[in-house]
Amino acid sequence: MRVLLVNGSPRKNGNTHEALGAVEKELLERGIETEWFQIGNNAVHGCISCGTCRGTNRCAFGKDGCNELIEKLLAADGVIIGSPVYFAGPNGALCALLDRVFYATCTYCQMFKGKAAAALVTCAWTGGTAALDRLHRYFVPCQMPIVTSGDYTVFQGDSVRNKEERSMQLIRELAGNMANQLYYGKSGVRKGDGE
Repeated sequence: MRVLLVNGSPRKNGNTHEALGAVEKELLERGIETEWFQIGNNAVHGCISCGTCRGTNRCAFGKDGCNELIEKLLAADGVIIGSPVYFAGPNGALCALLDRVFYATCTYCQMFKGKAAAALVTCAWTGGTAALDRLHRYFVPCQMPIVTSGDYTVFQGDSVRNKEERSMQLIRELAGNMANQLYYGKSGVRKGDGE
């Protein structure tokens, strides 16, 4: 089992990376492999509705990581997307990339159907739940089960870096629920033990 961790922050080692890294540690302890995709700070192209993806399920603009992300998502069993919050929304470059990834793979077919999906956001003060909601909206039309925690996975400032108990509890719950979704799915039977 492998989960793709998507760092939607231009900062490679910022708060979003710290939160995803904490989830990674918990997943590894549960026997789940991980892989990372870092959006970085290069320019990302927005969708121009050219329709090229209709026949290929890949984007015409592949040099900014879009098609690479599609391949990594297809190879993974689950995904957790993290983003900093900018004006009550996820990073705009991340949204531009995800618009194209999900449009190419889920508009004309359902290539990610059934893959477990989760999101988390990091913020200074407010806007976290709105940003989290935006990320969840990629998963719903793609028929991806959304994995949650005991509360919204919104982490303020250095709360994960400082190992604040409430943040760490949410991290543990998110990782545990993702592992359960991957191992048991909706059948209640551990995958490989009778399926």
